[in-house]
Amino acid sequence: MIGSRKRSCINTHGNKIVLSIRRLRCVDCKRIHHELPDILVPYKHHVRESIETTITEERQMSVIADESTLKRWQNWFFERADYFQSCLTSIILRYHLKESVGGLSSLPPSKLHRIWQHVGDAPGWLARVVKPIANLNLWPHTRSAFCP
Repeated sequence: MIGSRKRSCINTHGNKIVLSIRRLRCVDCKRIHHELPDILVPYKHHVRESIETTITEERQMSVIADESTLKRWQNWFFERADYFQSCLTSIILRYHLKESVGGLSSLPPSKLHRIWQHVGDAPGWLARVVKPIANLNLWPHTRSAFCP
């Protein structure tokens, strides 16, 4: 551990909270990595629970965000769902882990259901998707360099 940095996010009630994120230096690659808690998704300002609720369309829990933000989260996830599912499959094969959490159906499942076959559909499923992908440096970056 080489220190910490502040990271703000918006909780499920719409309040801004500030977290202290540990900064770690890898002894192998010498790069600095930030340890994100399970409540965060990389490059997102709202907590994981709000994003997860929106993706699964659970309307009994209200999410404090405008409708365009909710739609953007759904688009973000479903545009990357095939990539996430492929990463999870690759991780399972690479580390000889069990095949899946749920049973395989003969019907073609939705993108979300294919991911749930790997991580389950219990609350916190998005954290179980994010953690292995981010920890293996497979998380797609949203930043890009601008060269004039």
